[in-house]
Amino acid sequence: MKIVKGKEQDYKEWYENQSGEYGKMCFKYAEKWAELLETKINESQEEPLKVIIENADVTSHQADTEGITGFMYGCAVSILSQCWDYGKHLKAWHNKKYDYEGRGIVNPAVLTLRNTD
Repeated sequence: MKIVKGKEQDYKEWYENQSGEYGKMCFKYAEKWAELLETKINESQEEPLKVIIENADVTSHQADTEGITGFMYGCAVSILSQCWDYGKHLKAWHNKKYDYEGRGIVNPAVLTLRNTD
């Protein structure tokens, strides 16, 4: 996984500070996902954003070999958006799925219930 230049130590410390398996799984999933997308990017002549738009959904499922939760998925998007070379593209793709263009990252694990009566 290509870490943003200058963020290598931050990423390493962030990963090492995960005391439980849940947090470490978020990082492991993020790394698998990023590696799958990097392969697609390296094999393509298209711009990275276009490759991510076309492949992020499929590769997110391919990377999920452990059975992640929706919250873990959101954590992975956050990790990648902050530390991965192509993170800004992934963040844009992810937030667009939820029709959101503001600051931050949409948390897909949050549900909004409305009374339709």
